[in-house]
Amino acid sequence: MFKYHCLNPIAGVGLEKFTDQYVKTDKPEEAEGILVRSAAMHDMEFPDGLLAIARAGAGVNNIPLDKCAQKGIVVFNTPGANANGVKELVIAGMLLASRDVVGGIEWVKENQSDENVGKNAEKAKKNFAGTEIEGKKLGIVGLGAIGVRVANVAKHLGMEVYGYDPYVSVDAAWNLSRDVKHVLNVEEIYEECDYITIHVPLMDATRGMIGREAIDKMKDGVILLNFARDLLVDETAVLEGISSGRIRKYVSDFPNAVTAGQEGCIVIPHLGASTEESEDNCAVMAVKQLKNYLENGNIINSVNYPKCDMGVCAQAGRVAIFHKNKANMITKFAACFGDIGINISDMMNKSKGEVAYTMLDIETPASAQIIDKLQSIDGVFRVRVVK
Repeated sequence: MFKYHCLNPIAGVGLEKFTDQYVKTDKPEEAEGILVRSAAMHDMEFPDGLLAIARAGAGVNNIPLDKCAQKGIVVFNTPGANANGVKELVIAGMLLASRDVVGGIEWVKENQSDENVGKNAEKAKKNFAGTEIEGKKLGIVGLGAIGVRVANVAKHLGMEVYGYDPYVSVDAAWNLSRDVKHVLNVEEIYEECDYITIHVPLMDATRGMIGREAIDKMKDGVILLNFARDLLVDETAVLEGISSGRIRKYVSDFPNAVTAGQEGCIVIPHLGASTEESEDNCAVMAVKQLKNYLENGNIINSVNYPKCDMGVCAQAGRVAIFHKNKANMITKFAACFGDIGINISDMMNKSKGEVAYTMLDIETPASAQIIDKLQSIDGVFRVRVVK
């Protein structure tokens, strides 16, 4: 029996995937698994019994990943589950920035009592005239699940699409239209494109990547879209770019005091993944990943531990070990089992940066003795008996 806790409301279509082996608890300190969306977890004390955290969404900046890794707590996210919802809003953002639809709507509201509003609109509409996106150049920084979808739709809308991602995955490459120009230097996007949209995760290397230096290289009148994370962009530099005419419009899905209500900024209240479909997809994926890990020890889509999948254990026992990624660890694990006569029938070891994860299927159940021996090895964070 496993206990889980929801730090945020999680779509029922996801929670329905739990079987009678699972019980929901209102006390996070009792949970072996936690489901979360946006709740801040950096100041939380994690109980020893917590095994995994599943984020129903892609971003995980609300979760202390290193702290979790050191405690052998696997953190999952749900990449791609909300990609379609975000893609559609990115396209909407491009259109809103190109044609002053919002300004036109506001004009109609302001003149709603005018009985000649229709006639006067014909005179006023030139103030809201815009440009079409067909034939324009779109630069996409980051060709993950969302970036690829935006690229493919933009091609169908008649745009010339440039894509930059030095780490593009095989799956993304297969799904990407062959008509997208894959550039090797992001500066080519800055210099060539009429529209630029960002779809990269927030990390130390990407924080503030769109700053004064990048903006200075962009074409005059560029439209910049940010539906990834606000901290990827130096928004003070963006306002300066708007004042100088370098940036025509800045579209952001992240309201804050810097850009809210500012001239040239279209700020949306973080609606990218806020569709019923996206929330359902994220909830279902998060629950499936959590279940697979709790029941089988398999790790899929973790952000702090490597992918490791051995399917369902057919042997008498399965042990999972969280440890530092350093030499000779596997030899030490094998010696512990050999010393007490336990045969290892199958094994998988994967690493991610400074941490590693090892699963071993054994022909006899794991005893307290073997767990203690493994836990005493220098560099081991946690030992878990899966079966």
